[in-house]
Amino acid sequence: MPLENRVTPTGTIERKSARGTLMGNRGVLHTPKKELKRQFKTKSWITCLLEFKGRQRELMSPGLYTELFFLDEVTAFAAGHRPCAECRRPRYNEFRDAWIRANNEEGKSVIRAPEMDGVLHTERLDDGQKVTWSHSLADLPHGTMFKAGDETYALFDGEVLKWDFEGYSAAKKENLPKTVDVLTPHSVVNIFRSGFRPEFHPSALSLIT
Repeated sequence: MPLENRVTPTGTIERKSARGTLMGNRGVLHTPKKELKRQFKTKSWITCLLEFKGRQRELMSPGLYTELFFLDEVTAFAAGHRPCAECRRPRYNEFRDAWIRANNEEGKSVIRAPEMDGVLHTERLDDGQKVTWSHSLADLPHGTMFKAGDETYALFDGEVLKWDFEGYSAAKKENLPKTVDVLTPHSVVNIFRSGFRPEFHPSALSLIT
C-alpha cells in the first residue's frame, strides 16, 4: 500500500501511488509505524530535489522529517510550499529576489526564509483549513491554481489545465466560472505577476506545445 505522503494543491496529504517531480517536507508528521499523525509541524514548508548529493533515505524513518511528494512546482506553490534553500539554492534565490520585488512594502533589500514562511503560513491556513480567495479567472497569471466545483485547475499562459495526481489534462476556460476560488497564496501570485515562472509537470507541456 502506498504511503500517505502525496500532496494536493489544497495542501492535504493523501495516499497515492503517483510520485511526481519534487519532494519536500513540513517536519516530522508520521509515527514509527509510518502513519501520518499531523499535517504539519513547522511553518517552514519547503520543496526539495528528488536527488541531492547522492543522499539516500528510507521514507518515513523514525524521528526524521516526513518526505512529501508533489506533481510539480506549480502544485507545491499552490499548497503553500517554497523552494529549499539548500538543495534548490538557485531556485530559492530566484524566489526570494522575486518576493522582494513583488511583496516588499517596506523597501527592504533583504528578506529571510522565516519571514517568508510566516507570511505564507497565514496565507495557506486559517484554523487548520486551506485559505482560498476569490478572483477573476481572466486576470490570474501563469502558474496560478484554483478550484471550480470539485475540480482543481492550473493556468498555463492563459490556457486552463485540469490537475490530477498523475498529471494534467485539457480543459475549456469557457466552461468555467468567471470568478474562481484561488488556491495559490496571494504573495506567490504576486511573484508570478512579477515574471517568476513556476515549473510544470511534463504532461502540461505536452498539452500546450
